[in-house]
Amino acid sequence: QGCMEAQLIALLSFSKMFWVQIPAQGTAKAAPKCRLSAVCPKDHFPFKIWSGAANVVGPKICFNGKNVMSHILNNVGPGLNIVVVNGQLDGPDILTYLEKIKPGMIVLVASFDDAATKMTDEIRQMFVDMGSTLIRSVKHRDNWVFAGRAGIKIKSIFEQAKHPENDEITNVFDGWPEMVQVGGCFPMTKSV
Repeated sequence: QGCMEAQLIALLSFSKMFWVQIPAQGTAKAAPKCRLSAVCPKDHFPFKIWSGAANVVGPKICFNGKNVMSHILNNVGPGLNIVVVNGQLDGPDILTYLEKIKPGMIVLVASFDDAATKMTDEIRQMFVDMGSTLIRSVKHRDNWVFAGRAGIKIKSIFEQAKHPENDEITNVFDGWPEMVQVGGCFPMTKSV
């Protein structure tokens, strides 16, 4: 009781593929994971996603208590940084990567530097089909974080975007938006 199978994670970042195995949960006393303020229910995965900041600080993705993507792990890069839970994918092409995501798989995304320049309408539509409502408005140098589920087509509550401020007084990063983050408890069931 309270145990879960290990999760296989596929990571895609700037044309590199990484695999990370998340160990099954033990029976130790529950504590908040992924820097959340509360413990998630047993039928939910804790997660947190941070976008990059300017073109200097890379994004970070934590899933089920383990940092699976970060600058420190050296597995992030400019553009979209994508984590697919229980994904078995190959090939560096982002559209091919997204097309192979099976319905029900959890998808976590963090932008870094400029994700919009090479994003086609077809790629954007794939994220809409996973529950994104902001992807169509993501433009040059915007920061975007998202957690959704492939094939569900229900609006995700786990999404944030930030556009660069053109105000020289309030703009901290000289033409780059501030970092955005989203986190919470993602349901394990594939129907939500």
